[in-house]
Amino acid sequence: MTGVSSLVSIIDDDASVRKGLARLVKAAGYDVETFASAHEYLAQPRPEDPACLLLDVRMPGLSGLELQEALARTGRRVSIVFVSGHGDIPGSVKAMKSGAVDFLTKPVDDRELLGAIERAVAKAAQDRREQAVTRDVHDRIKTLTPREAQVFALVVTGRLNKQIAADLGIGEKTVKVHRGRVMEKMRARSVAELVRLADQGGVIAVNP
Repeated sequence: MTGVSSLVSIIDDDASVRKGLARLVKAAGYDVETFASAHEYLAQPRPEDPACLLLDVRMPGLSGLELQEALARTGRRVSIVFVSGHGDIPGSVKAMKSGAVDFLTKPVDDRELLGAIERAVAKAAQDRREQAVTRDVHDRIKTLTPREAQVFALVVTGRLNKQIAADLGIGEKTVKVHRGRVMEKMRARSVAELVRLADQGGVIAVNP
């Protein structure tokens, strides 16, 4: 599988390594950009993150692992494949635990590297689909009134209308109306679906 229109960013302080990796990745059908340092990468404005970040571990200034941490702190979900010239087991374990797709040691086998990039690109596509769904759910939640939001947070705990009415000090019929509006605005056909949407949207269920 080629990565047509999928951008791979290569960060390595060795110019010859950058050139060789870029040639290989381009030949596989990916768009490529290269950087000599993590700081250079971070300074480059971009509309969205690459499908794959091919990252050296040990570099002057900000290391590959430190860049991974910096991206995570800003909430950027980037599919990273580490390439290291050193057999750094603790570093590889840390990288993988932090979400790296793979950790390869130089000299890297071409097929192994392209396989790792393909997995990273697939993961990036999945992450973006999930982010789009989450944004959509948040947009739906924003349409709820404060009272509807209260009812939403109670409905997903499994409480009945009369219980919610008692919790909020309002009539059961009023709860029923709010509940119907919540279902409509959230575009949910069942309480089970509403629970799933609450989970996607980070809604904290209220247990009185």
